[in-house]
Amino acid sequence: MTSRIADPAIRPSSPEELRRYDLLLAGFDLLDQAIAVFDATPKLVTWNTAMLRLLDFPEEMVRVGTPFEAFVRYNIERGEYGCGVSRSPAEVERQVAERMAAVRAFQPHNAERTRPNGQILSIRGVPIPNLGFVTLWTDITEQRRYEKLIESQNSELENRVRARTAELEAATHRLDALAGQLARSEERLRLIMDAIPALIAYVDAGERYRFANRGYTEWFGIDKQSIVGRSIAEVFGPEAYAQIKPYLEQAATGEQVSYEYSRTLPDGRSVHARSAVVPEASLAGGVQGFFVLSIDITEQKASQAALIQAQKMEAVGQLTGGLAHDFNNLLTIITGNLATLQDKLPAHQGFEDYLAPALSAARRGTELIRRLLTFSRQQPLAPCSVEVGTLVLGMSQLLSRTLTERIAIHLDLPTSRLHALADPHQLENALLNLAINARDAMPDGGELRIGVARRHVSPSLALLVEVPAGEYVQFDISDTGTGIAPELLPRLFEPFFTTKAFGAGSGLGLAMVYGFIRQSGGNIRIRSTPGAGTHVRFILPMTDAPPSPPATARPAPAPTVNARRLVLLVEDEPEVRKVLRQQLTELGYPVLEAGNGLEARTLLETVEDIALLISDTVMPGMGGRELAAHARTVRPRLPILLITGYATSETQTATPDTPTLRKPFDQTALAAALAALDYPEIPAP
Repeated sequence: MTSRIADPAIRPSSPEELRRYDLLLAGFDLLDQAIAVFDATPKLVTWNTAMLRLLDFPEEMVRVGTPFEAFVRYNIERGEYGCGVSRSPAEVERQVAERMAAVRAFQPHNAERTRPNGQILSIRGVPIPNLGFVTLWTDITEQRRYEKLIESQNSELENRVRARTAELEAATHRLDALAGQLARSEERLRLIMDAIPALIAYVDAGERYRFANRGYTEWFGIDKQSIVGRSIAEVFGPEAYAQIKPYLEQAATGEQVSYEYSRTLPDGRSVHARSAVVPEASLAGGVQGFFVLSIDITEQKASQAALIQAQKMEAVGQLTGGLAHDFNNLLTIITGNLATLQDKLPAHQGFEDYLAPALSAARRGTELIRRLLTFSRQQPLAPCSVEVGTLVLGMSQLLSRTLTERIAIHLDLPTSRLHALADPHQLENALLNLAINARDAMPDGGELRIGVARRHVSPSLALLVEVPAGEYVQFDISDTGTGIAPELLPRLFEPFFTTKAFGAGSGLGLAMVYGFIRQSGGNIRIRSTPGAGTHVRFILPMTDAPPSPPATARPAPAPTVNARRLVLLVEDEPEVRKVLRQQLTELGYPVLEAGNGLEARTLLETVEDIALLISDTVMPGMGGRELAAHARTVRPRLPILLITGYATSETQTATPDTPTLRKPFDQTALAAALAALDYPEIPAP
């Protein structure tokens, strides 16, 4: 087998480190599960021997640096994904492209795959933020076979129980002669039921246990012998018994019932079960007992809860992402017209007192849209090296004005400079959100403490806090407020959930903080004691100090130069187009307008004087990117600037020759974006 140490720079340098590394690889090789780690490219980083055993890859193929695509292609060509091996090269390439597109999404996934040899594999993919992902394969062939066997045995058991009941009713007069045989049969039946991974019991008409298999008694934490004779209410407890009592009353009428219930364990955990109760009829009429078959569904419930939470987050994300475009267009109109009005009105006549707050409110609306998109994880962050001590110190001045005078702010900042890799604006918003929550928890005043420190996350701790091992910057925000009830702590990061009074909070603050921190590669935890305050701790990746400032940006072209550059402005919103035309005109550009991509395409083909194309990205008929692609074929050297009100992949797919400017923006930002374009030489007039 090839070496699993690709880079000599990371090869253990000391015997002790080499021994630990060898032990780690040896431990991986002892796992029954196949495990492989891929980097972000994605290429193979390391693996264990089970990967070769379970997946039958050629040994020479499994080496450090093998692209994930090579494994996909190999599997497709040998018919691993449910299709035959006779496929055209085009079909193979299509399947490879589809699977690689899913892989590059770096989303957690769980799936099962049946190999051509009948082997069933459970496949789990777990992304490593910003680094790659880990894939685990588990052979569950025997598990699935046992599940089918159990299902068959359950059906057979029910049939046998019915048959046994009929035999007992019809053969009462032969009990003495068959007592020994019956005892042996019952013993075998008990052994079978104890071996079945299900909860089985028999209860008489008085709701007292007459039989329970081992799985049933272990689930309730009761000895198998001591459960016989105890009532259902005694075993379940008052809370759980209240849930199932209506179903038992229904079963007492002779009707088979199914239901789910939950109970709380002594350690505070909740467990869930699904039960079916089959009444046993008496020859004299009525019901003489009940057969109970239950299944532990705690893990299933947890998966359902996780799915619901993910769907809720997706719904909110889709809502905010869809509204962002319209809001950004509206804000473009508002800020553009207000800025123009501010420039044109005479100074020192009191108009500034009205215009400045309006512009400030519009910019706050822009920031709110960005915060909502960050919460829904659709807003691309702008992470950079942030000196957190200076940022927190500056925030304290803002907080002193935001919080009441009865709240004292205490800072615990590091003596040396610490730099976190984060979006500084979103970090400020997160701190402000947490400070406002603390203020609301201290209506009578108190203390707010903000601490910053360096934190090393070891590999063992990394598994617990769900971040890669390494160096982080730790933030601690604590208050002396009313605290939060323990049962509410698990729900604090849910969107629209709030502990505040109706109308006092949207329930989005902590959810947006959580979205920003997780999107930035960190994690957050909250501890709180009712009456004793709340402590919020979150970590962000630590980074080096920022490099020296870049060279001075290219100055904007002179108005005389701009006057010789005819701009084709393409925007489907008339009011937005009007604002952009005003800004371009004030910068000295002559403007030719088009209301959609199809109209603009005609102008590009007929008007030779067009020297610059500015287009919205999303328009009916033909979008901006399609228009830009067409323009490149007609005029390869034409400078192009795209604008968008969306904040998802539209801005992420920008290229150096077709940059994208996100709405809303002011005239200064537009001038800077135009100055950065690569213009062909303009002939002298």
